[in-house]
Amino acid sequence: MLTRLRESMKSEKGFTLIELMIVVAIIGILAAIAIPNFLSYQKKAKTSEAKVNIGAIKTSQESYKAENNAYFACAATPAGVSTGAKQPWTGGGVASFTTIGFQPSGNVYYQYQVALSATNDDMCIGAIADLDNDGDNGEFGYATDNVATGAVVVTTANNATAVTSIGAVQDLKPGVF
Repeated sequence: MLTRLRESMKSEKGFTLIELMIVVAIIGILAAIAIPNFLSYQKKAKTSEAKVNIGAIKTSQESYKAENNAYFACAATPAGVSTGAKQPWTGGGVASFTTIGFQPSGNVYYQYQVALSATNDDMCIGAIADLDNDGDNGEFGYATDNVATGAVVVTTANNATAVTSIGAVQDLKPGVF
């Protein structure tokens, strides 16, 4: 009887508990490596919103300047700095962005602002957000001329950053989200 049982078990196919545990451990190790990388790539992808919207604001400002011979200052909009979640395009600066013809499609991660030189013929556009909610803001900026360089991009309670590059969207805090 015992011999017959041993012979029937040899013919059965399947995985042992040890083999299954090894597979689960390998999957766990791969997940531990992949998930942080995925989250980092996700944050980097969210920064594309700032670059695209700064470009659109620049185009709107150039159109406004062509008609009015000056750029238009736009107050910080939305009202607060994002802490990782999209927020509605509302606040005191909506009217100023509407004046230049800029309206983002849907909610936004970043807060946007346009600062002007004393003569209103140079501008500095800024975008700020805390995508990873760690208390350190990621910032992007654009300036039209040396006069605008050094202008405050976006100011929060404890933060003010200036653009140092002219004519291109600049990551003011590389590696910070």
